Amino acid sequence: MIRQVKQRDREAWYTLDKHLPDAVFDEKVRCGQGYVCIEGEKIIGVLRFNLFWDNTPFCTMLFIDSDHRQKGYGKLLMERWERDMRAQGYGMLMTSTQVDEEAQHFYRKLGYKDCGGFVVDVPGYEQPMEMIMIKGL
Repeated sequence: MIRQVKQRDREAWYTLDKHLPDAVFDEKVRCGQGYVCIEGEKIIGVLRFNLFWDNTPFCTMLFIDSDHRQKGYGKLLMERWERDMRAQGYGMLMTSTQVDEEAQHFYRKLGYKDCGGFVVDVPGYEQPMEMIMIKGL
């Protein structure tokens, strides 16, 4: 089952998403910018997004528990998010992944295409190139 994140999901959310500031979790709940994937009674996956340029949905985190990967849950979360964004009238979606991560292949299978990237080389924040990907709805 996939549904929007609720306040009661906080503890389970943070077992999967270690990067979201606590106050921003409340905002994701309030604005409906997060989803959970549930198997049985357990949250096994999360997806969160925001609006890039304040008008384009941008998936900022998709994470599936390691015991549940390669079983289609990530695809289900993305498809639900895409349907909801289309229903809200959006015509394009964005996401990103580091070039050294396997996620780029997953997103391409879902119809996303590379559209650019950037390198973060600020001391203390360095990371491999971040690849931006887009998909028309």
